[in-house]
This record gives sequence, structure tokens and C-alpha cells, in this order.
Amino acid sequence: MEFPWESQEQTSKEHQDFVVRLLEELGENASREGLKDTPARFLKAWREMTSGYGAQLDLRSIKPDSALFSTDTQGMVIVKDIEFYSLCEHHLLPFVGKVHVGYLPAKHMIGLSKIPRIVDMYARRLQIQERLGQQICDTLDAFIKPRGVGVVIESTHFCMIMRGVKQQSTRIISSHVKGAFKEDARTRQEFLQLIGINAQS
Repeated sequence: MEFPWESQEQTSKEHQDFVVRLLEELGENASREGLKDTPARFLKAWREMTSGYGAQLDLRSIKPDSALFSTDTQGMVIVKDIEFYSLCEHHLLPFVGKVHVGYLPAKHMIGLSKIPRIVDMYARRLQIQERLGQQICDTLDAFIKPRGVGVVIESTHFCMIMRGVKQQSTRIISSHVKGAFKEDARTRQEFLQLIGINAQS
């Protein structure tokens, strides 16, 4: 099954008619001036917001010398405040926030721009925050093969703001750690402190 926003082809009348039916179900006049082009715009927006489905990362196809660099450094590498947006798979509402990534190199370092690209690839899908963090963590661990990796996500979920409990200021924080970040409390605490989250060992 192919969703219309996964295709680069122009959205068909059938897909647009589906959006028209949704608008009419709300009691709207889908042919009025402000809504007549909404079905096409909606499908185009969803194609963009879920473009991560078409951006598969095949680790076997990536040449190490194009993204990885040999290193003998022992220090922690952190890329923090990576902005992202995603769509909650439960209500199809946005959740937005920042991702913080840290790792301890073993033999290689990854080009810094690759980390936000990996975040973006997984975020532009129907997601839950916990899985998003795990996918980022697992991918970096498999690709870089570091001594340890940590991923923290801070986000605001519109399904908690616009509906249900309607909590305007609630922030969701999740973390995923591997290797030294999981086994060594001091390493984990250093990472959390450097990204601005207080932690007790």
C-alpha cells in the first residue's frame, strides 16, 4: 500500500476526494474559496512531513571514508539542540522539540552534519518519541561503533496540548544509552550535565 504523500507524483483526484470527504464530515463546505485548494495542499504537506519513509539508511552502502573519519581522540563528542518535528502515530498530531546526541569515539568519528540528517530521517515519519530515540541511538551505534552513545529527546506533544489533558507546559524527556553511557554512571552524568540536564549518579 502506498500513501499519497510517499509518492513524488502529483496527487490524484481520488486522494484529494478523500480529504474533501474529511472536510465535509466536519461540516465544512470544501468548495468555498478558502478550502478549494486545501486537499492538494494537505497532501503535499504530508508528503513533506513524512518524507523520512523514502530516506532509508543502508549502512552497507555508505562508504566509511565519506562519512567517518579516523581518530585517536578519547573525548566525548556532543551535538545538542538538534531541532525536529514529527507526527504522533496515535493522533496524527505534531510533537516538536530538540534532540541531544553524544558519543565516545573508538576508532572513528562521524561527520557532524550526518547526525542531524539521521535525526531528520527518523523524525519525518509517524512516530512515538521513545522509538524515535531508540532508532537514532541504534543507528549511530551500528554505524560509528563507538565506545558508547547517548540520545536525549525533549519535546512538546500537541496531543497533550490541544486535546485530552490539555497541559500547555508539559515537556516530555526520554533517553537512550548504550555502552559506556549505560555502564558508567560518571560518563552518563557528564553527558547529561553537558546538555543541561541535572543528574545524580
